[in-house]
Amino acid sequence: MDFLKSAVASAIAKGPPFPYTFGDKVDLDPSIWTLYNGTRREDGSNCSIFSFDISANRSALPLAKNALKKLRTLRHPGVIKVLDTVETDSYIYIATERLVPLSWHVKRKSLSPETAKWGLYSVAKTTRFINSDASSIHGNLKVASIYTSESGEWKLGGFEVLSNVKDDDAVIYRYGSVVPDSGRYTPPELANGGWDAIKKSPHHAVDSYDFGILIYEVFNGSFLGSDQLAQTKSIPPSMQASYKRLINANPKARLSAAHFLEQGLRTGSFFDSPLIKLTEGVDNLGVKSETERDAFLEDLDQLSDDFPEDFFKMKVLPELLKSVEFGGGGPKAFGVVMKIATKLSNEDFDTKVTPVVVRLFGNPDRAIRVCLLDNLPLMIDRLPQKVVNDKIFPQIVTGFTDLAPVVREQTLKSVLVIITKLSDRTINGDLLRYLAKTANDEQPGIRTNTTICLGKIAKYIGTSSRAKVLIAVFTRSLRDPFVHARNASLMALAVTVEYFSEEDCAARLIPAVSPLLIDKEKLIRDQANKTIDVYLQRIRKAQHDMPETVIPPETAQPRMSTPQPAEVAAASNSGSGSGAVAAAWAGWAISSFTNKLSSAAGEMQPNGAPSPVPTASGLSAPTSTTTPKRPTSSSASALHRQALKSPPPPTTPSMGDSFFADPEPQEDDTDAWGDMGDMDDSPAGAGDDNWGASSETLSRPSTSAKRSVSSSSKPAANSTPFGGEDDEPDFAGWLAAQAEKKKPLAGGSKALPKGLAKTGSGAGTTGTAKVGPSTTGVKKTLPISKKPTPAPVKKIDTKPKADVDDDDGWGDGW
Repeated sequence: MDFLKSAVASAIAKGPPFPYTFGDKVDLDPSIWTLYNGTRREDGSNCSIFSFDISANRSALPLAKNALKKLRTLRHPGVIKVLDTVETDSYIYIATERLVPLSWHVKRKSLSPETAKWGLYSVAKTTRFINSDASSIHGNLKVASIYTSESGEWKLGGFEVLSNVKDDDAVIYRYGSVVPDSGRYTPPELANGGWDAIKKSPHHAVDSYDFGILIYEVFNGSFLGSDQLAQTKSIPPSMQASYKRLINANPKARLSAAHFLEQGLRTGSFFDSPLIKLTEGVDNLGVKSETERDAFLEDLDQLSDDFPEDFFKMKVLPELLKSVEFGGGGPKAFGVVMKIATKLSNEDFDTKVTPVVVRLFGNPDRAIRVCLLDNLPLMIDRLPQKVVNDKIFPQIVTGFTDLAPVVREQTLKSVLVIITKLSDRTINGDLLRYLAKTANDEQPGIRTNTTICLGKIAKYIGTSSRAKVLIAVFTRSLRDPFVHARNASLMALAVTVEYFSEEDCAARLIPAVSPLLIDKEKLIRDQANKTIDVYLQRIRKAQHDMPETVIPPETAQPRMSTPQPAEVAAASNSGSGSGAVAAAWAGWAISSFTNKLSSAAGEMQPNGAPSPVPTASGLSAPTSTTTPKRPTSSSASALHRQALKSPPPPTTPSMGDSFFADPEPQEDDTDAWGDMGDMDDSPAGAGDDNWGASSETLSRPSTSAKRSVSSSSKPAANSTPFGGEDDEPDFAGWLAAQAEKKKPLAGGSKALPKGLAKTGSGAGTTGTAKVGPSTTGVKKTLPISKKPTPAPVKKIDTKPKADVDDDDGWGDGW
């Protein structure tokens, strides 16, 4: 083999230029030619090369020269297409289209009945052309003379003895018997009377007989001799009658190829098949009328999958693409194109289909655009990512703003197909911008599909903007009046829960979904329940990873009256029923409130101005600038108050005023907490000092005496629960005062607060008031310390005292 290649190469080097490269040798039936696969040097395209070595087979030189002459001059679609020829004294080369011997398929019996009929139909037409139009005799019609092209079409060769009947000195008369293997295919009249007997018979008789043998060999796989021709079992029944007339022993009674075609093309006959109709109509598809084109495409679409793929790929597909792009083939033609393109290799698809698809997306025809979008799933895997992102997508987005709703809807559906071929920049830029428009489309179906689309492409959206985009679209769709749009939004929220934070789920999405739990449509209510369950599960799962509290631990000791969390938990666990829980809750609430009030220390001042010194007649001015000392106490409450001494008070009133303000207006704004003036009708007198309370009971001063700001730093009794800067809250006294205010006393005076007793002779007594145990209305309190005798009654002086005795009863009420 290598020697033969080198010999051929050296011969080419010595002869005229031959711009083709020899490849592998192709096995052939007995022939005067050697067949090679070749390539064209200029563009690398495939070809076949028939080579004849003159020195090695000089006796067959007339046959080779006759074949070369006829191939150059005879042009027909069913004849081998010649690309180039070279003839020298030592060799003859004929370069043709890439061919494969038909005998390969026949011997393997790989031809389907429809394909076999289609091939025989093509050979019959070529034979008719040779016999009728060219007035010639082929003389070598057999399987070895037929080849298949890259498109699968059957091409006729073997022109070694092809002769014109008008030529008296034709090659067929002298060299017909020299053709290899001619003995098996020779008609009986030539076998008996020699090749000159051709002149006595119709000139089509030889080719008709050989065509009959060809039919037998194609359907049976082999032919050994003329005695097998009577066996018609494998031949299609509709063809058997015509076949028998082709192999008739009487040459004058034989059916010509033209008549054989005529009988086969009758309605319901053996050549009346969709594949044959396709081959007839595809060549002139561009010039057909609209009705004829539609009928042709309808037949083409009904073809089964067992038809020759090569023919569709090489012959039908280019014609259909031209018809779609230029000839008005429309969506029907493109649908057939995609059916054929599924059988193409990726390389063939890139070279034959992709360029046309890119150009078609720029076509403004709506029917073409919808057809392209419908067939996009069939070709998206074949289209390169760069082509889709840079060339096709910019054309697709024009459909988002088209006036026709069907175009907008199909464009929206195509997003799911092309999303994997788009770059992140395109998705988070142009695509989301157009989807924002379709989310507000006037067509409810388009709005619904936009929600579905965003739910399915959520994983492709950038993480920085994904939650924001989805929440905006889905929550808006939840309020859509179209029931299916709301349902689509609920379903989309359920499947995209993983893309939202726990804060978004709890604060934004669950509140947005909740109104749909009572939607008028049961479909929406059911789906809303399912979606809510999904988000609640997400939140419960997040709760397991959250700390119990984020409040830092306090460094100071808590107030003695404040229940601690452990105590509350113990109370709620050990208590029986709701009473224990309520007690724990109430204790916590009151402790929290007193914590806030205990920080409101210091004297009350008007907002933005210092507190003025009262000069009213009811109040006595201090005669000394010495601040009276605060009584000390050995009780735990006093020690605790000293440990928790609050900073200077703010300039604004304490929260306690708003909570516990006296229902009646206070006229004296010197004391922000109010005074006792509203509780009696007597004129203001000297203030009593409350530091001298009994060790067992804390006596209240007479209602006729008002407290003086200068004489004492603590009020004796208040209509508010707080007496002064660091006083403990007296809720019991305050409540009693509020109740007594509403009960008028006999004689026009108001009742005294509970626990207070009058020591004077009348309401209008002035001067020094003596405070002592009252015989009526004395409030019993729990004593703190044991003393043998009650503390002596102290006289209240209006002037500030330089030194105040300790009172162990301070804070006994707490």
